[in-house]
Amino acid sequence: MSWLHKSIVLTVVLIPFLAAGLAIWQVWERYVTWRDLALLFALYLPISIGVTGGYHRMLTHRSFRAHPVVRFILLALGSMAVEGAAITWAANHLKHHAYADKDGDPHSPVEGFLHAHLGWLFTGEDADPHLYGRYLLDDPLVVFINRTFFLWVALSLLVPFAIGGWAGLLWGGLVRMFFVHHVTWSVNSVCHTFGSKPYATDDRSRNNWVVGLLGMGEGFHNAHHRWPSAAIHGMDRWQFDATAYLIQTLEKIRLVTEVHRIPLETRLRARGVLSRTPLGAAAD
Repeated sequence: MSWLHKSIVLTVVLIPFLAAGLAIWQVWERYVTWRDLALLFALYLPISIGVTGGYHRMLTHRSFRAHPVVRFILLALGSMAVEGAAITWAANHLKHHAYADKDGDPHSPVEGFLHAHLGWLFTGEDADPHLYGRYLLDDPLVVFINRTFFLWVALSLLVPFAIGGWAGLLWGGLVRMFFVHHVTWSVNSVCHTFGSKPYATDDRSRNNWVVGLLGMGEGFHNAHHRWPSAAIHGMDRWQFDATAYLIQTLEKIRLVTEVHRIPLETRLRARGVLSRTPLGAAAD
């Protein structure tokens, strides 16, 4: 990794961190308005969904097919998270699944919790999409979104600035970026360290309901590692999976098709409780 690349990564990590410190001071001094907080939430939600539903479930794991307009919106929103261009993000994640918690995993707590959280951003090289996700390079829409990454990054900051001025840039831009980043990175660190493991996998993946709540359903990571192509991560009814709710809503209005679900019988067998399956219930 070049010094220029490391400098860019450091800037992307450090500036939102400093902005979050400034935001805490503003809260303490009561300089924050409800508009600031509303703008933070209004941008956090769709941009997080862009990462979870667009970058992760749709692009990387192809767990559903979406109308071209929906694909464009989700990938643009994912780019606005400023976590890397679409193809690079997906290739890195595919490599993670190929070597989960083994030598070659880009971000595993095996090398330390901090490394899994953000240290990996400063070490090693990005995964080669020719090896991890060749299909990404053959998709014109994905290639376009990837090439225009910095346009979406700029919009992610210009939009809140246009709405709320400097306060909007702070809360809707940089503080929002801080939260999206650290929630996403918590899937790599927290969800490979703390939580439950209802399904047997050959890695350290865990279900963590806190990350699931903050991460739009991504915290049910053990289920995801058991069935990476599943569109629904919160497989139990009590597990809050906002991304899945959006996918199911879009499916009902036929903007999303071929949603990959894991049948109830398969899940119960994986848990070793097949005998509890209600008579005639094959899936939910």
